[in-house]
Amino acid sequence: MFKKILIANRGEIAMRVIRACRILGIRSVAIHSEADAGALHVRFADEAVCIGPAEAAKSYLNVPQIIAAAEVTGADAIHPGYGFLSENAHFADVCRKCRLTFIGPTPEAMRTWGDKVAAREAAVRFGLPLLPGTGVLKDAVEAVREADKIGYPVILKAAGGGGGRGMRVVRNADELGRAFDSATREASSAFKNPNIYLERYIEEPRHIEFQVLADQHGQVWTLGERECSLQRRHQKVVEEAPSPSMTNDRRIRMSDIVRHAMRETAYTTLGTLEFLMDEGGELYFMEMNTRLQVEHPVTEMVTGVDVVEQQIRAAAGERLRLPDTRPWSFRGHAIECRINAEDPRTFTPWPGLITEYHAPGGGGVRVDSGVYGGWRVPSAYDALLAKVITHGATRAEAIARMRCALDEFVIGGIRTNIPLHQALLREPEVIEGRMSTRTIERVIARGF
Repeated sequence: MFKKILIANRGEIAMRVIRACRILGIRSVAIHSEADAGALHVRFADEAVCIGPAEAAKSYLNVPQIIAAAEVTGADAIHPGYGFLSENAHFADVCRKCRLTFIGPTPEAMRTWGDKVAAREAAVRFGLPLLPGTGVLKDAVEAVREADKIGYPVILKAAGGGGGRGMRVVRNADELGRAFDSATREASSAFKNPNIYLERYIEEPRHIEFQVLADQHGQVWTLGERECSLQRRHQKVVEEAPSPSMTNDRRIRMSDIVRHAMRETAYTTLGTLEFLMDEGGELYFMEMNTRLQVEHPVTEMVTGVDVVEQQIRAAAGERLRLPDTRPWSFRGHAIECRINAEDPRTFTPWPGLITEYHAPGGGGVRVDSGVYGGWRVPSAYDALLAKVITHGATRAEAIARMRCALDEFVIGGIRTNIPLHQALLREPEVIEGRMSTRTIERVIARGF
């Protein structure tokens, strides 16, 4: 087992990894920018190193500085969290060359699954169902030709990234040229990779993802699925497990296909395969995230598995000891709401001083947070402040607990999206489990 882990991240995910390190008896090293000098993860880690100014490119994305911090503190592994360098194969390569364990998949696996076009090719080989689509498009002319074959509407996607960047929905050929140029520019800026491909677009899809855990001894588990349909501009807002739209037969079938794909590519540690579900209930592989997900707590709540602890154990070469349950036996239902520093209606970021902070509590309530009263939320980073997770014997009980928790959550001095969450949990589509990725835009259009 590792003696010391450097956490190449910030905020609530850095706090989450620190907790896992403490459980395992591992010392932790926090890195931070000048803007994060007083951050919670800096306070709670065993050691902390400032690696640069607020700008992420000069701090949390600065590979030489991160490696230097690991070497000067004597860390033997690096946990990347999510975002920043978590899916950067080059960073994983550098860690390997510097004899630091990257707590994640191998660089080779990251390249296979991290590039969306390469992932589609792998999906074909291993029997994962796919929407009609293309490889990398040379130009807008080819895009028009391929879209005519697929049929409109189509969606342009960036091959080298996610999070909604480089994505454009196109409903006719007249729109495609401008959309292709716009998506290419955004993909190049966001991911340093201008490659774009096409897929058929589903009008009212649901977003379903399967959590994968694998060790270096050939063992692979799927820890059930999560429903992530409540999102805005491809950014998830609310997640839950298990999905209210999933049948047990489909869960078993997809779990077997996913495990086969992971074994065939010798994938290790954590990963998440994301699918779109069409109006008829069919699943289509979309992409794989080769890292820990923001929404991992709902899986932990319904399986009883600490996935971060198991991720660290797998990276250290341990043989994991988990039941081989097909599918996983869920323990009730869990829901997660992402609490962001932003206007709940316009989604404008809202940095500033948190004047008061009171987290909710009670049975079946968990809060993963990276902030506190008196902390000034910087403008340089993602708006995520905390995640509220509730668990109940039934979905209705988990929703009732979440309503109560949101009512109790006090964050003063800045605006947050708590009112949006409260509106969503009054929405019939959500209460009845009928939501799609279009639900939030309808709620916002009606007003709340």
